[in-house]
Amino acid sequence: QVQLVESGGGSAQPGTSLRLSCATSGLIFRTSDMSWYRQAPGKQRDLVAVINSDGTTNYADSVKGRFTISRDNYKKTMYLQMNSLKSEDTAVYFCNAKGAQYGRSNIRYYWGQGTQVTVSS
Repeated sequence: QVQLVESGGGSAQPGTSLRLSCATSGLIFRTSDMSWYRQAPGKQRDLVAVINSDGTTNYADSVKGRFTISRDNYKKTMYLQMNSLKSEDTAVYFCNAKGAQYGRSNIRYYWGQGTQVTVSS
């Protein structure tokens, strides 16, 4: 089965940095498109950043220039480097994968359990 496990969340002061990780297992990682989403209390889950299997990236306007998404195909892990954090970055951050499970050919979406990021002074 596919598992996505986020880590690296926590509390941070405005202007500082955090790095999130999404470790995967059971997923054909190198051919999967990976994304970070976030959901603030009472709001919908929004796309933060995408890194496709070919390495191309895309970001929400609200995080451009501050966040960097990356991946390590050998470690089967995705990262989100978050710099210049703002209070409005406070949310639960979710890892998402669009890919196939080992031994299967169908493409599915998979989600992690989320990690809380709180930015406050």
